[in-house]
Amino acid sequence: MIHLPHLISDLGLILGAAAVITIIFKWLKQPLVLGYLIAGFLVGPHFSIFPTVVETENIKVWAEIGVIFLLFSLGLEFSFKKLLKVGTPASVTAVVEVVFMLMIGYVAGSLMGWSRMDSIFLGGVLSISSTTIIIRAFEELGVKGHKFASLVFGILIVEDLVAIVLLVLLSTLAVSAQFAGMDMLMSVAKLVFFLVLWFVSGIFFLPTFLRKTKKFMNDEMLLITSLSLCILMVWLATIVGFSPALGAFIMGSILAETVYAEKIEHLIKSVKDLFGAVFFISVGMLFDPQMLAKYAVPVVLITVVTIIGKALSTTAGALISGQPLKSSVQAGMSLSQIGEFSFIIATLGLTLKVTSDFLYPIAVAVSAITTFTTPYMIKMSERLYEWLQKKLPASWTTAIHRYSSRSQSISNSTEWQVYVRSGMVNTILVSVITTAIVMLSSHYLLPFTRTRLGDNTWTTVIGAICTLAFMAPFLWSLAIKQHRKDLVQKFVSQNKYRTGMLLLQLFRTAIAIFLIGFLLDRFFSPQVAFIVTIGMLSLLIVLSKRIQYLYSRIRERFLANYNEREEKKAKQDLLAPWDAHMAEFVLTADMPGVGKSLLELGWREKYGINVAIIERGNTIINTPKRSQLVFPGDVLFIIGTDDQIVQFRTDMESARLLIVEKKPVEVVLEHFTVTENSVFANKNIREGEIREKIHGIVVGIENEQGRVVNPDSSYVIRSGDTVWVVGDKLRLLSLQKSKQLV
Repeated sequence: MIHLPHLISDLGLILGAAAVITIIFKWLKQPLVLGYLIAGFLVGPHFSIFPTVVETENIKVWAEIGVIFLLFSLGLEFSFKKLLKVGTPASVTAVVEVVFMLMIGYVAGSLMGWSRMDSIFLGGVLSISSTTIIIRAFEELGVKGHKFASLVFGILIVEDLVAIVLLVLLSTLAVSAQFAGMDMLMSVAKLVFFLVLWFVSGIFFLPTFLRKTKKFMNDEMLLITSLSLCILMVWLATIVGFSPALGAFIMGSILAETVYAEKIEHLIKSVKDLFGAVFFISVGMLFDPQMLAKYAVPVVLITVVTIIGKALSTTAGALISGQPLKSSVQAGMSLSQIGEFSFIIATLGLTLKVTSDFLYPIAVAVSAITTFTTPYMIKMSERLYEWLQKKLPASWTTAIHRYSSRSQSISNSTEWQVYVRSGMVNTILVSVITTAIVMLSSHYLLPFTRTRLGDNTWTTVIGAICTLAFMAPFLWSLAIKQHRKDLVQKFVSQNKYRTGMLLLQLFRTAIAIFLIGFLLDRFFSPQVAFIVTIGMLSLLIVLSKRIQYLYSRIRERFLANYNEREEKKAKQDLLAPWDAHMAEFVLTADMPGVGKSLLELGWREKYGINVAIIERGNTIINTPKRSQLVFPGDVLFIIGTDDQIVQFRTDMESARLLIVEKKPVEVVLEHFTVTENSVFANKNIREGEIREKIHGIVVGIENEQGRVVNPDSSYVIRSGDTVWVVGDKLRLLSLQKSKQLV
């Protein structure tokens, strides 16, 4: 007898339960995440009516894979450029909300008599809102285009990055089991170092690699390549002591800067949905009703703290950042829930065995309740704002309005601030790259050369020279290169900021000297390191032009890769005049018009839009002709105004839903015998218009001479011929009853 591994039967059980429950939740118009949680509870060890998962350890492994792909997908939507563009309001609001919820969570846990570690992790669980739930709620309520929605999306982007930092800090805290300030500071410094290193390296190499292999990158290869890069970064993250989730998030954010970002996000969606479902189901499996009943009071208390605390802190943060009262209230009411990151933080506590067993099911219960309340909180936000307008003193509302107007009219940064900021960013980036070269050389190159060439002075010298050669362009950038020549010339002509510029250059040169010494100290004695450092600085000056050329090539390659996606979009935007813009639209197989030409579709006449580009796999069709056919999977770049594009999208989606709801046509094989009085007698198949009349095709003719399979359209049908057709069953039956087929 063939034995079926428990892993397969368990997977079939959880996916089957998830399918049934989520269909019910879809019908009830409830979030699918809750359906997954309930499905997990039904097949988990705490519910015995239905079959139960046998090997929970295997499911935990699948769940870890689910977390990896969830974070990878989240990184694809994140993008560090988006973080830079969210602006001060979203950043200030997110920081105020996270800090407040960390404090209130810790205080709430302490008041309930929980341990210090439980209270700390409770603060972490309550501090991060659910991106998935909010986006879905906004889509269902049709408020994605409202002003406050952009603020909420910006806050969520900052929260995602804060959540990654929290995972690192909580891991460090759990391992050290005490508030070691230096350990926490080193963890943050380590995180920043590797974030910058991975991001810079990824942007320098990955877009170039994808561009060189473009002709080989069909959908299958792009999916495999992106998943392999994700797992590679997961492995690297664990090697240096971070969580796998962090590695997945970083690789997603790197790929988000490439021109393939949207395509990878589309390809990865099915994989993410599958493993994400397994993760949420595994969360539901840990839900223990007995423990929930035992801790019912804390669940209610924490739910109230979450809803009120997040609403108040987000509203306060938005007001502090200078947002109007209405947008602040709406943002606060939208973010009053916890979700997927809360599960990940709670799972971290269980995995590290530093939190009590009750924290996890409590987090799940609070998430479930706040998920249900989220749509109602968003709906109530406008009414709450109107109530506050009436109840707040007029002097308060006037002061808030004045402060908001003044905050939003503050001028941009001065040229000196731009100079200093860009100089510090450049210094940090170059310092991280140079430090990474030193660490790689001392940990890998030096031991390798000593193993192969022997442990002697010449081996050490060769290793040091090779490392310095790699470092030279970046050291030149720090020590010799004049930063932002355009602003420097302007400051010099105005006789301004001379001392400040000198100090900044001295600071950058000092870092270069330190990095050279840091390297040489690992290879030679301090005395030799000092002498060689002076010599290296002299060499940088002598070979300045050659090194400058090399550095310029490196910098140009990095900037070209970094800006490639925006430049592509900018070129597309240039194709749109005045208030029009270019938007992407993906055709699916169930949309109307698939397989027709642009002339037949008449979108320009009906909506006022133009199809400027059709992207079909690796083929780009620029300015397609009106005879060009469109097919499922085509990415259309359409030009139009906001109203025109919205109307087009709405009509296409509505028509797609109507098509899906139609009863499918049943196609059958039927035959009829032609008589002398038949409309088909003595006519060929084309003249008889059989295809048009029966909504089908002629697949065979039977006569006295024999049978003809798939006859040509020029075949003349005679009296007595039996015609075999494939067509719409209902249409054929109606024609037979009316005797139009004889």
